[in-house]
Amino acid sequence: MAKNTRSVNFTLNGQKRSFETRPDEKLLTLLRREGYRGTKYGCGQGTCGACTVLVDGRATYACLLYAMQAEGREVRTIESAGTFDDPSEFQKQLVAAGAVQCGYCIPGMVMSATALMETETVLEDEIVKEYMDGNLCRCTGYEKIWVALRKTLDKRAAEGGKPAKKTAKGARK
Repeated sequence: MAKNTRSVNFTLNGQKRSFETRPDEKLLTLLRREGYRGTKYGCGQGTCGACTVLVDGRATYACLLYAMQAEGREVRTIESAGTFDDPSEFQKQLVAAGAVQCGYCIPGMVMSATALMETETVLEDEIVKEYMDGNLCRCTGYEKIWVALRKTLDKRAAEGGKPAKKTAKGARK
Protein backbone atom coordinates (compact mmCIF):
# COMPACT_ATOMS: atom_id res chain seq x y z
CA MET A 1 0.00 0.00 0.00
CA ALA A 2 1.20 3.51 -0.79
CA LYS A 3 2.19 6.22 1.66
CA ASN A 4 -0.38 7.92 3.85
CA THR A 5 -2.07 4.71 4.94
CA ARG A 6 -3.79 4.10 8.21
CA SER A 7 -5.05 1.08 10.01
CA VAL A 8 -8.78 0.43 10.24
CA ASN A 9 -10.20 -2.23 12.54
CA PHE A 10 -13.66 -3.72 12.27
CA THR A 11 -15.48 -7.01 12.49
CA LEU A 12 -15.87 -8.53 9.04
CA ASN A 13 -18.24 -11.47 8.67
CA GLY A 14 -17.87 -12.28 12.35
CA GLN A 15 -14.07 -11.97 12.60
CA LYS A 16 -12.15 -9.03 14.02
CA ARG A 17 -9.89 -7.75 11.26
CA SER A 18 -7.35 -5.01 10.68
CA PHE A 19 -6.63 -3.47 7.28
CA GLU A 20 -4.36 -0.81 5.91
CA THR A 21 -6.24 1.83 3.95
CA ARG A 22 -5.87 5.33 2.57
CA PRO A 23 -8.14 8.02 4.05
CA ASP A 24 -9.90 8.38 0.68
CA GLU A 25 -10.44 4.65 0.04
CA LYS A 26 -14.04 3.46 -0.06
CA LEU A 27 -15.11 0.34 1.82
CA LEU A 28 -16.03 -1.32 -1.49
CA THR A 29 -12.49 -0.92 -2.80
CA LEU A 30 -10.96 -2.27 0.41
CA LEU A 31 -13.27 -5.30 0.45
CA ARG A 32 -12.59 -6.20 -3.17
CA ARG A 33 -8.83 -5.69 -2.71
CA GLU A 34 -8.97 -8.08 0.24
CA GLY A 35 -10.71 -10.78 -1.83
CA TYR A 36 -14.37 -10.17 -0.98
CA ARG A 37 -15.45 -10.12 -4.61
CA GLY A 38 -19.12 -10.85 -4.00
CA THR A 39 -19.65 -7.19 -3.21
CA LYS A 40 -19.93 -5.70 -6.70
CA TYR A 41 -18.96 -2.37 -8.15
CA GLY A 42 -21.95 -0.98 -10.00
CA CYS A 43 -22.54 2.74 -10.30
CA GLY A 44 -20.13 4.10 -7.67
CA GLN A 45 -22.80 6.65 -6.72
CA GLY A 46 -25.08 4.77 -4.33
CA THR A 47 -27.95 4.25 -6.72
CA CYS A 48 -27.78 0.64 -7.94
CA GLY A 49 -27.30 -1.46 -4.78
CA ALA A 50 -24.74 -3.86 -6.27
CA CYS A 51 -22.30 -2.97 -3.48
CA THR A 52 -24.76 -3.38 -0.59
CA VAL A 53 -23.25 -4.70 2.64
CA LEU A 54 -24.59 -4.68 6.17
CA VAL A 55 -22.97 -2.25 8.57
CA ASP A 56 -24.18 -2.79 12.11
CA GLY A 57 -27.13 -4.67 10.62
CA ARG A 58 -28.21 -1.94 8.24
CA ALA A 59 -28.04 -2.14 4.45
CA THR A 60 -25.33 0.27 3.35
CA TYR A 61 -23.78 1.18 0.00
CA ALA A 62 -20.11 0.22 0.30
CA CYS A 63 -19.27 2.52 -2.63
CA LEU A 64 -20.24 5.57 -0.55
CA LEU A 65 -18.78 4.63 2.83
CA TYR A 66 -15.12 5.37 3.42
CA ALA A 67 -13.25 2.38 4.78
CA MET A 68 -12.20 4.46 7.79
CA GLN A 69 -15.90 4.93 8.67
CA ALA A 70 -16.11 1.18 9.35
CA GLU A 71 -13.78 1.57 12.34
CA GLY A 72 -15.11 -0.45 15.29
CA ARG A 73 -18.24 -1.53 13.43
CA GLU A 74 -19.66 -4.85 12.27
CA VAL A 75 -19.54 -5.32 8.49
CA ARG A 76 -21.13 -8.26 6.70
CA THR A 77 -20.75 -9.07 3.02
CA ILE A 78 -22.55 -11.55 0.80
CA GLU A 79 -19.91 -14.11 1.76
CA SER A 80 -21.61 -14.28 5.17
CA ALA A 81 -25.05 -15.05 3.73
CA GLY A 82 -24.56 -18.57 2.45
CA THR A 83 -22.33 -20.76 0.33
CA PHE A 84 -22.74 -22.64 -2.90
CA ASP A 85 -23.25 -25.85 -0.94
CA ASP A 86 -25.34 -24.25 1.82
CA PRO A 87 -27.24 -21.24 0.43
CA SER A 88 -29.59 -19.10 2.49
CA GLU A 89 -33.32 -19.65 2.05
CA PHE A 90 -33.63 -16.51 -0.09
CA GLN A 91 -30.76 -17.66 -2.31
CA LYS A 92 -32.53 -21.02 -2.78
CA GLN A 93 -35.79 -19.28 -3.64
CA LEU A 94 -34.06 -16.97 -6.12
CA VAL A 95 -32.74 -19.98 -7.99
CA ALA A 96 -36.05 -21.85 -7.80
CA ALA A 97 -37.94 -18.82 -9.17
CA GLY A 98 -35.48 -18.37 -12.06
CA ALA A 99 -34.66 -14.92 -10.71
CA VAL A 100 -30.91 -15.17 -11.23
CA GLN A 101 -29.99 -14.19 -14.74
CA CYS A 102 -26.72 -12.32 -15.03
CA GLY A 103 -26.50 -12.39 -11.22
CA TYR A 104 -24.70 -9.07 -10.80
CA CYS A 105 -27.40 -7.54 -8.59
CA ILE A 106 -28.06 -10.65 -6.51
CA PRO A 107 -25.47 -10.06 -3.73
CA GLY A 108 -26.96 -6.64 -3.03
CA MET A 109 -30.49 -8.03 -3.16
CA VAL A 110 -29.58 -10.78 -0.69
CA MET A 111 -27.95 -8.34 1.71
CA SER A 112 -30.93 -5.95 1.61
CA ALA A 113 -33.29 -8.88 2.21
CA THR A 114 -31.07 -10.04 5.08
CA ALA A 115 -31.32 -6.59 6.71
CA LEU A 116 -35.09 -6.76 6.29
CA MET A 117 -35.45 -10.21 7.83
CA GLU A 118 -33.11 -9.44 10.73
CA THR A 119 -34.78 -6.15 11.58
CA GLU A 120 -38.50 -6.15 10.89
CA THR A 121 -41.27 -8.17 12.48
CA VAL A 122 -44.07 -6.87 10.25
CA LEU A 123 -43.32 -7.79 6.66
CA GLU A 124 -46.07 -5.96 4.78
CA ASP A 125 -45.39 -5.20 1.13
CA GLU A 126 -44.67 -1.52 1.77
CA ILE A 127 -41.95 -2.32 4.31
CA VAL A 128 -40.44 -4.99 2.05
CA LYS A 129 -40.40 -2.57 -0.88
CA GLU A 130 -38.68 0.07 1.28
CA TYR A 131 -35.84 -2.34 2.06
CA MET A 132 -35.46 -3.54 -1.51
CA ASP A 133 -35.89 -0.10 -3.10
CA GLY A 134 -32.19 0.66 -3.42
CA ASN A 135 -31.40 -2.39 -5.58
CA LEU A 136 -31.60 -2.23 -9.36
CA CYS A 137 -31.79 -5.19 -11.72
CA ARG A 138 -31.52 -4.82 -15.47
CA CYS A 139 -32.36 -8.44 -16.35
CA THR A 140 -35.36 -9.84 -14.54
CA GLY A 141 -37.99 -7.12 -14.37
CA TYR A 142 -38.15 -7.76 -10.59
CA GLU A 143 -41.20 -10.05 -10.65
CA LYS A 144 -39.22 -13.26 -10.10
CA ILE A 145 -37.12 -11.61 -7.41
CA TRP A 146 -40.29 -10.44 -5.67
CA VAL A 147 -41.81 -13.95 -5.87
CA ALA A 148 -38.66 -15.47 -4.37
CA LEU A 149 -38.58 -12.92 -1.56
CA ARG A 150 -42.29 -13.30 -0.72
CA LYS A 151 -41.91 -17.11 -0.62
CA THR A 152 -38.93 -16.73 1.71
CA LEU A 153 -40.78 -14.32 3.97
CA ASP A 154 -43.95 -16.44 3.98
CA LYS A 155 -41.97 -19.58 4.86
CA ARG A 156 -40.15 -17.72 7.59
CA ALA A 157 -43.43 -16.39 9.02
CA ALA A 158 -44.96 -19.89 8.98
CA GLU A 159 -41.96 -21.14 10.96
CA GLY A 160 -42.38 -18.33 13.50
CA GLY A 161 -39.35 -16.41 12.28
CA LYS A 162 -38.48 -13.39 14.37
CA PRO A 163 -35.87 -10.76 13.61
CA ALA A 164 -32.41 -11.46 14.97
CA LYS A 165 -32.24 -7.97 16.40
CA LYS A 166 -34.04 -4.70 16.14
CA THR A 167 -32.00 -1.85 14.66
CA ALA A 168 -32.82 1.71 13.80
CA LYS A 169 -35.87 2.13 11.56
CA GLY A 170 -35.04 2.57 7.94
CA ALA A 171 -33.91 0.32 5.22
CA ARG A 172 -30.77 1.92 3.93
CA LYS A 173 -28.07 4.16 5.15
